[in-house]
Amino acid sequence: MRIFPVIPASNILMPMTTETDHPAAEPLLAICLFAAYADGGKSDEETARIEALAAELGGQDASSISRRILMGRLSMDAAVAGLAEPRDRMLAYEMARAVCEAGGSISAAEQAFLDELRSKLALPGNEVAEVDRQVDTIAQAPLESPEPAAADVSPMILRYSILNGALELLPETMATLAILPLQMKMVWRIGKAHGHELDRSSIKEFLATAGIGMGSQVVEGFARKFIGGFGKKLGGKLAGRIANEATGSLFSFASTYAIGHLALKYYAGGRTLGGMEIRSLYTPLVDQARQIHERHFPEIRQRAAGLNTSSIIDLVRGKAAV
Repeated sequence: MRIFPVIPASNILMPMTTETDHPAAEPLLAICLFAAYADGGKSDEETARIEALAAELGGQDASSISRRILMGRLSMDAAVAGLAEPRDRMLAYEMARAVCEAGGSISAAEQAFLDELRSKLALPGNEVAEVDRQVDTIAQAPLESPEPAAADVSPMILRYSILNGALELLPETMATLAILPLQMKMVWRIGKAHGHELDRSSIKEFLATAGIGMGSQVVEGFARKFIGGFGKKLGGKLAGRIANEATGSLFSFASTYAIGHLALKYYAGGRTLGGMEIRSLYTPLVDQARQIHERHFPEIRQRAAGLNTSSIIDLVRGKAAV
């Protein structure tokens, strides 16, 4: 259930003014968290993970945003009030839409939230429609890939890991949004290589069993951009920087590598692993990925240098090889 109580004006999230953070970092993060909770279907584990993301930002206010939302002490009106600039209001909607559509579809509760948010932000209808179209292009991309299934999928998993590590280095919101669809496409290809015809629902179920929340993954990607600081909007897209390139790319490289090898164990083994077994395998795979990330970081940077909006869309929609 969504909680949007009215709170005193003194509790409004005021923009931060540190040298490295975007002036509206906390209100923007709050909107992302409202979007993550909009459908009311988050597990306790995913809720705890999202709460931890706020804490990772540092600062007394940032570390308490999620808990204040869940306790009904922070309203959407308060978060919106902290977004003074039109570009920040549009960015808030863009990220909220991306979080809600993380799994490839928007529930009725999430659509109601987005409609309410759009109204409160007082956004131009034509600009909102363009944001919706761009997010849909990524989030609803087909899972199927024209690339042939290989008997040994390990090199493919590494390519996806390098690609998603590269996307982490890019400042655009589209780059952050593309990571999850590419992970799902990778899982689809692994299943196909082992004789399993997967759809979006079955892949979401696999990820959920592994304890990987889709919404929290997207929020996590945006949170890391907050850590590095947001810059200005260029050409309608978010431009910023990540405080430490290697650290930033590590997260998506490691999660993609772990998801890929976990899917390989699961589908190659005939889907016989239980939920506890799947979850117990995930963390060691993340640790393994962390150990090899530095070795592949030059490839990650090189991959990032060759990416742009058009090429990202082609990769997600299966029109270009990973």
